[in-house]
Amino acid sequence: MIGRAFLATFRLILTDSTALMLLIGSAILYSFFYPSAYSGEVPTRIAIAVVDMDHSGASRSLVHKLSALQQAEVVARTASQDAALAWIADRRASAVVVIPEGFERHILRGEQGTVALYGNGAYLLRSSTALAGVGAALGAVGRDSATSQAMALGAPAPPPLALIQRPLFNTREGYGSTVFPGVTFLIIHQTLLMGLALLAATMRERQGALAFSPGGLLGIGLAFFVVGCANVAYYTGFVFWFQDMPRASGSIGALMLAAALFVAATVAAALALASVFDLRERPIQLWIITSVPIYFLSGLSWPVEATPGWLAMLARLLPTTPGIHLMVGINQMGASLAEQKGELFNLCGLLLLYGTIAFVRYSAPAAPRRAG
Repeated sequence: MIGRAFLATFRLILTDSTALMLLIGSAILYSFFYPSAYSGEVPTRIAIAVVDMDHSGASRSLVHKLSALQQAEVVARTASQDAALAWIADRRASAVVVIPEGFERHILRGEQGTVALYGNGAYLLRSSTALAGVGAALGAVGRDSATSQAMALGAPAPPPLALIQRPLFNTREGYGSTVFPGVTFLIIHQTLLMGLALLAATMRERQGALAFSPGGLLGIGLAFFVVGCANVAYYTGFVFWFQDMPRASGSIGALMLAAALFVAATVAAALALASVFDLRERPIQLWIITSVPIYFLSGLSWPVEATPGWLAMLARLLPTTPGIHLMVGINQMGASLAEQKGELFNLCGLLLLYGTIAFVRYSAPAAPRRAG
């Protein structure tokens, strides 16, 4: 019974073009389409304008350091602040650096030199990147000035501490590298959910009420489990490598167990949800309005600490909430199963809950035979 239901489900998937596109085609399409938007996720060579009112050696040194930055490119040196701001207004520059008169004099006196920075708030990422680069150049000038002042005072000495920044898990510090690994498992969840619900609604339109034996229901779930695991293997084994997404050298066994539990809980939830659909179009409509809220409820993009307690508890009823944390933690951060035991127990509870609901919903007494 299990084997027949397993093979029949695969035949149904292959003969239904919409379900096949949802379960297989969309996973392949998203693997190339979605990351392409973040291919240039770290802005470089952001145009900046410089206003040097000091015309001193220190100000020229600062401008020279700005020109050498990877994040920024000096595209204009204007005589006035208004002229520089006009470059921002015309979108020819993303930031402006104003070096006021007396900049070098203040430094030589042992005082603080001041520099004004202006950014275009309409392009927050570009502006913040440019200003961060300018800040790095200012820090270099400040260190050189501090060393010169210390030597003038007769106490040349290196700083007691040096700051070395090494970002973990997202070495490029990009937005796509942060978002896409989590969105990947949301894509797998949603395609399984909608594909299974679509097929169930189609069968209900043709046959009326659906009822399966425990073996038949297990065979159907096993078929979708294989599809889901294949999608997980495709993304974690190929797509993350091809798109150069963050990957940790975690345990393959831990990743396989986590993937199996996540997909099993997703399939159980999909079977339970599919029992309420009676039209083919309903799953697609649900997909359109729920994907973004489900991702935010997972707590990966919006912190759980900033979410109301009741909503955070409600989000735990979604397989994506523990599933995304579990898969990202193991695959991207190299976490162990012991460190993720809370997510494992959450998924086990959801598997039991939704599996029971699906069993009750699809179990029905056999129809009476007709006489004669």
